Amino acid sequence: MIISRTPFRISFFGGGTDYPDWYLKEGGAVLSTTIDKYCYLTCRHLPPFFADKHRIVWSHIETVSSISAILHPAAREGLKFLGFDDSMGLEIHHQGDLPARTGMGSSSAFAVGLIKAMTALRGRMIGKHELALLAIELEQQVLKECVGSQDQVAAAYGGLNLIYFLPSGDIRVEPVTIPKARIEELDKSLMMFYTGTTRFASEIAAKVVANMGSKQQQLRQMRSMVDRAVEILNSDTDLNAFGELLHQSWLLKRELSSAISNSVVDGIYRTAMESGAIGGKLLGAGDAGFMIFFVPPEKQAGVKQALAQYLRVPFSFETEGSTIIHYDE
Repeated sequence: MIISRTPFRISFFGGGTDYPDWYLKEGGAVLSTTIDKYCYLTCRHLPPFFADKHRIVWSHIETVSSISAILHPAAREGLKFLGFDDSMGLEIHHQGDLPARTGMGSSSAFAVGLIKAMTALRGRMIGKHELALLAIELEQQVLKECVGSQDQVAAAYGGLNLIYFLPSGDIRVEPVTIPKARIEELDKSLMMFYTGTTRFASEIAAKVVANMGSKQQQLRQMRSMVDRAVEILNSDTDLNAFGELLHQSWLLKRELSSAISNSVVDGIYRTAMESGAIGGKLLGAGDAGFMIFFVPPEKQAGVKQALAQYLRVPFSFETEGSTIIHYDE
């Protein structure tokens, strides 16, 4: 039995420049971190005496005689993509610390975790770079999802990273190495709230991609903010500048498509800012899910009270990325 654990991510700056439609021409960059909320995938070869060949457990329980009959698209196509067939039975269980379709990169975490677990089932420990590229290929080329490339990289690598997307199609990951006290200060200045709603990211992403031709100025500004954010982290500048930059970035992101925000999200954001937040954003493609705010610790009680009707989700940064936490041949 194999168990993979793959983290969800928070993207701070550069989102939008990680779509192939953009970075294959212009290049792109993202600043993101992974957090201690995870996607778990347990897999094993199913013994032959069971009536059905394969068992897939997610929000549904599937027992099927063929991989082609699996309803879960990423599981079905992922197994085919990795070269699995019906010669041996498979059992896969999926669990997540956070709900799907909420802007935390859950679909990419699943893809990364599936590849990590299934390659381990074959006795191979795949490297982070190859893992990220395979997950990108699975989501974009095989599943034909309109998604960017940052979530797969973040989930595979883990940690606070500056991720470059090259016109060649390759990626380069540079860990942001700053003093532990600075990391902890950033960690403690962030608050995450759940709006209580979900959405399909690919639908919103398709609208963003369709608008790219007319939003080049905004995307270039968002890309430049990645460099500025790293400069702030690497300096003695008051960290509130990071929050202020986050606010500017959110205003730019909202200009990419009318589908990115809505009256509920705008209301939550306005309330948080009036209560002491310095900046924030809706995570992921937009419209629903989780929101992150930069709030000085002394202001957090006020923000929590003002947003009392929304679930606050405490978290901490993590650095491991996708890993095998149980390996039993």
